[in-house]
Amino acid sequence: MPSFPPVQAVVRAIELLQALNRQPVSTLDVLHKQTGIPKPSLIRLLESLASKGLVRHAPQYGAYYLTSLVNTLSSGYHSEPRIVEAARPRLDALTEAIKWPLAIAVFDTDAMVVRYSTIPHSPLSLLHSTINMRLSLVSRAIGRAYLAFCEEDERETILALLRQSKSPEDEPARDKDAVRRMIERTRAQGYALRDPAVRPVSGTLAVPVFDGKHVVASFGMTWFASTLTNEQVVERYLEPLQEVSRGISEDLARL
Repeated sequence: MPSFPPVQAVVRAIELLQALNRQPVSTLDVLHKQTGIPKPSLIRLLESLASKGLVRHAPQYGAYYLTSLVNTLSSGYHSEPRIVEAARPRLDALTEAIKWPLAIAVFDTDAMVVRYSTIPHSPLSLLHSTINMRLSLVSRAIGRAYLAFCEEDERETILALLRQSKSPEDEPARDKDAVRRMIERTRAQGYALRDPAVRPVSGTLAVPVFDGKHVVASFGMTWFASTLTNEQVVERYLEPLQEVSRGISEDLARL
């Protein structure tokens, strides 16, 4: 327990930065709904952040966005930028070849968080962006690919947390036998597929990414379910995905 109460101004500033990070441009109404901070206080906080160059006023009235200077707040944390640096050129090249969009994600507490996506380079994407999207570890392919290959003690800790989750996509974590079978199947295959009950309009095929012997991320390819079956996707694209995964691991070692 902390020995003194948190400084509310600091807490609010952090909550505001987190809210600004959820979308490219944020209006006061959106920020107020997401943070619960009164609008007069929001304006004072935004002007304070703007004075440090972290936030700018958007052309439209009452809207704001983060500047690239916000990256300096994470300059001491090197794991995720290193993974994105290693993955970006290989994912871009693969999307250029196969056209389908790819996304790479890293583990964050109880979900996988997308840190890079080739959606801007793909003509076949259903979404405009998936950056910072949180993906279930038991329902989403990218989550399953990480969960199946992480250390056993980490996996048990994650599953214990997910069993308390209120997210519908985490509900399968409560069925221990089903999760065990999914993990065994994923490890045996070397890849994961998304639960068909989640967004049945599309599918995702995902593989883990290793740094040495430890899984540090996973990435996946998403396709229209109406165009290809799971079997066709695995036959056509699993090998290229695994080749890219090995390349990313080699680049991580060099970096």
